[in-house]
Amino acid sequence: MSTVFNFTFVPWFRSVAPYIHTHRGKTFVVAVCGEAIAAGKLSLIAQDLALIQSMGVKIVLVHGFRPQVNEQLAAKGHSPKYSHGMRITDGIALDCAQEAAGQLRFEIEAAFSQGLPNTPMAGSTVRVISGNFITARPVGIIDGVDFMHSGLVRKVDTPGIQKALGMGAMVLLSPFGYSPTGEAFNLTMEEVATSVATALQADKLIFLTEIPGIATDPALPVSEDNPIDTELPLAAAEKLLAGLPQAAQPSDTAFYLQHCVRACKSGVERSHILPFAMDGSLLLEIYVHDGVGTMVIDEKLESLREATSDDVGGIIQLIEPFEKDGTLVKRDRTEIERDVGNYSIIEHDGVIFGCAALYPYPEAKTAEMAALTVSPQVQGQGDGDKLLKRIEQRAKAQGLESIFVLTTRTMHWFIKRGFAQVEPEQLPEARKRKYNWDRKSQVLFKKLS
Repeated sequence: MSTVFNFTFVPWFRSVAPYIHTHRGKTFVVAVCGEAIAAGKLSLIAQDLALIQSMGVKIVLVHGFRPQVNEQLAAKGHSPKYSHGMRITDGIALDCAQEAAGQLRFEIEAAFSQGLPNTPMAGSTVRVISGNFITARPVGIIDGVDFMHSGLVRKVDTPGIQKALGMGAMVLLSPFGYSPTGEAFNLTMEEVATSVATALQADKLIFLTEIPGIATDPALPVSEDNPIDTELPLAAAEKLLAGLPQAAQPSDTAFYLQHCVRACKSGVERSHILPFAMDGSLLLEIYVHDGVGTMVIDEKLESLREATSDDVGGIIQLIEPFEKDGTLVKRDRTEIERDVGNYSIIEHDGVIFGCAALYPYPEAKTAEMAALTVSPQVQGQGDGDKLLKRIEQRAKAQGLESIFVLTTRTMHWFIKRGFAQVEPEQLPEARKRKYNWDRKSQVLFKKLS
């Protein structure tokens, strides 16, 4: 049994290592809805956040408290009132919100103080710092509705939060803000988290919510036939949002999506919507490529670029399995280090998922595209076409008139993209001398328009 465990654990741990390296030193704003705490998930969420912080991530935690405030109101014989997707906070609701926030803050601090042996919190030291980091202003009167003590974020004390994070602490924020005159305002968790992420220019904004993510067809419930979109380009998210009615409650598709879009448009690289009902969803989203929720990402962050010497290890790791099964010709590390400037790569969260190399033969006005590789994890998503286009662009920039490939298994993929098969004798003389006649690779050329 232990042998089986070793064979599953070791490759898995190696596969998450690049994400650990990539996220170290980054800042994540994590917003946890009050429903998650009401559902008894706080202890496990705290364990996962402590683990993420132990791997070098700076965390700002924003908690919600919708159900807790409603519970306090019910205990006092009052009903919650909402309009325009926001709570109308009268004096009684404000008192209930303050009581709920105080109770939740104690519970959260206690959760991060656990240190029982044989638990993920054993040996952890998580210092939690709270404070008056948010300056607020009143919502005021909208369409004749007076929101009273409901507020909006006016300013975020960015230096104060960064100083606390720099000391190694986790910053805990309640959805409250204060005016310069000392008046308290009830805010929404979603707006606080988005405003803080934008002010800090955080690397990620993560909503841990009641919903599993954004469905492929938002008009239908999430199911096997209608799964979630794990990655939404910002342009697609904006288009989707424009066609949706105004969100009034968390189950509405637009409710969290509008904040993800706002954050990405304001410079936050990636924003996520995750289900708290799934145990470990934070870890799965951050340290596994496909993730488990919906991630909104700005397309301008597409990391298709030329390789540098720092990428040699990642290129070798990517192409090695294809060399072993005979799909690619074996290249040793010295050769890749020497030719690394010939490679273009696709990178995602610090991990290389695709590569291709261009070897020019200027005397023949052509070039070889070699080592075109896309990780099995992302095949079928168009990365091969992106790499081909980049190689064609590089060849054109060098004044070349065609490119060619040698392949034993993927001839049809290239033919679909405008390549035509020719005899090996049509290779440039310098390349013909290195042609492996035993391997019998097919030779395909494509003219560059």
